[in-house]
This record gives sequence, structure tokens and C-alpha cells, in this order.
Amino acid sequence: MPRRVLVAPLAALGLAAALLSSPASAEDNTDKVFETFRQDAFGDRPIEVGSALLNMDAPKRAEDAAIVPIGVTVALPDGDPRSIAKVTLIVDENPAPVAATFTLGQKRKEFALTTRLRVNAYSSVRAVLETDDGKLHMTSKFVKASGGCSAPALKDADQALANLGQLKFRALADNASAKPAGASAVSHMSEAQLMIRHPNYSGLQMDPIDRSYIPARFVNNIVVKQGDQTVLTMEGGISLSEDPSIQFSYLADGGPVTVKASDTEGVEFSGALGAKKSGS
Repeated sequence: MPRRVLVAPLAALGLAAALLSSPASAEDNTDKVFETFRQDAFGDRPIEVGSALLNMDAPKRAEDAAIVPIGVTVALPDGDPRSIAKVTLIVDENPAPVAATFTLGQKRKEFALTTRLRVNAYSSVRAVLETDDGKLHMTSKFVKASGGCSAPALKDADQALANLGQLKFRALADNASAKPAGASAVSHMSEAQLMIRHPNYSGLQMDPIDRSYIPARFVNNIVVKQGDQTVLTMEGGISLSEDPSIQFSYLADGGPVTVKASDTEGVEFSGALGAKKSGS
């Protein structure tokens, strides 16, 4: 990820502060913030805004800015020769706006994803779909929340480290949420939920005892495989919530599903669907 993608919004903090003083103004000016880092994230490629290929669920006002639930579904129409290449989640006003990029394998036509993000200020939350022809498609929701990136961790450091990397990876019962709206009637999707015990420190949280900033440390890589095929990979940043939770759809009847993950300190975690394992 280009370094400027992480730091460009910091140059616009004056704009962000002004927007926060008026929530209505913040919502009206969200695209101006996105434009400050759009080229770093996606280059000069055009982006289809409000694309019918994907939908997003997000609360208008978050109950907790540190764990904002976000859901995205993608469905390519029948006969479309393309497949899904990537889905990128963005929180415009966060210090590192690119929250996570999911790269899909298996030439998927449909995909459903649910996770939890930190939202640092009133902001547009975006999902950007890249199809395998390189075209970009985007949808967004405006979320009223603040302080998510600097919110104190729910667990103290000793407890967080003691449970670091414990995985809960389970299959969910087949249900409508596993099949995006508009999905092919002949496809059969299953759904799984991956939860990783990890503080996902953002670098903006303070130690309650000595008032120093806790260094950033977060889950930055996840690889899910089904047999020898890659289901998805994730490159994550500080905007993923503490104890990251990712619920996703995958093709049924494709063999055993396994996961390998690592954090920014190089600690690795692994497990299989239905098993629980600790990091090493």
C-alpha cells in the first residue's frame, strides 16, 4: 500500500475539523475528502459511483464507533463474463482510510462480507469493487460516529497478549444473507465466520497508566483456502476493530476450508473451519 494512502488524510485535518463542526456540512462534503487520497488508492482509473453490482449495509449512527458493523454484497448478473477481483473497504475520515482489501479467488460471481470497522469521525464508508477487467465500481454510506480509532482497548495489555491469535472459525447455517441479491439461482453458497483475538492497536490509543501511545499492532494479512484454491486474501489496516470478525460467503462443496493469518509483528495464526487454535 503506498505510504501516501496512509498519511494523505492527515494533511486534510483542518478540513475534517471544519466538517465536524457541522454534521450536515460533513455529509455534503464527503467526496472532497475522498479525492485527497483517491489517486493514491486507485490511480487515474474511473470509478462507477452508485453501482448496482454491490450494496452496503451500515448504521446511520453507530452505537459504538470502535465496532461499527459493515455489510457488503456483490452479485454480477447472469451472463456477465467477468468475475470479482477485489473488494476494498474505506473510511474517508480515518487516519488510514483504506481499512481492508479483500482479493478473491475461484472466479467468483457473488460475494457477501460482514465485518466491524473503527470510524474516527463523521464519515462516508465506501466499498469499491474491482472486476477482473480492471473496472471499478463503488457504493457508500454516511456513518455518524467519532473517536473509534482512539477508543481505549476493551482488554488490558496483559489479557490481550495472553489471548493473542486465538481463532474461532465456524460454518454458519445456509441462509439468505449468504446469497447476494441478484445472485444466480444455480449457485450454492455457504457462509463462515472468522474471529481472531487481537487488540488491533491503532497507534492512536493511550496507555491508561503512563499516558503514552500504544504502538500500532494489528492483523494485516489473512489467507483463506478451500483445498488448494484460495477463497480470499485480506490486507488489513488500523481501521479493523479490536478482535477482528469477518463473515464471508464461499462456494459450497469445494473441500475443507483453512485459514492462515499474521499481524504486523510477524506472529502467525492458523486454523480450520470448526476448529479453534492459538497463534505461534
